[in-house]
Amino acid sequence: MSCRISELVLNCKDPELLAKFWSDVLGYVELDRDEGSIEIGPSDAGFGGLQPTIILSPSSNPRAGRLPLHIDVNPVDRDQAAELERLLALGARQADVGQTGEEQWHVLQDPEGNEFCLLRRQLEDAA
Repeated sequence: MSCRISELVLNCKDPELLAKFWSDVLGYVELDRDEGSIEIGPSDAGFGGLQPTIILSPSSNPRAGRLPLHIDVNPVDRDQAAELERLLALGARQADVGQTGEEQWHVLQDPEGNEFCLLRRQLEDAA
């Protein structure tokens, strides 16, 4: 018996803002709305598919910055430098967590300050 991650929940001040940001980053679509929460995920699979969905849940006290768990993303249709430009244009910001400058990844923050990393390796598109 085993488990699989089906969804990630991110408490946030502005679910609309982060749903738009993360949908644009990941190529996800809105799947559901419930009591202020917005669920986004792959258009062809949705909840229960091989890729987890993300629920942006409203919170008056979300934690921002260095969370115990963060999201790593990889480019799928361009190299890392081009993807970094795209993410910054979408509203991501560079984050300094003590990197040396020699890392093969970029530490970024979403519009609410939640850290995530852009890794170097280009992956195949899941679609």
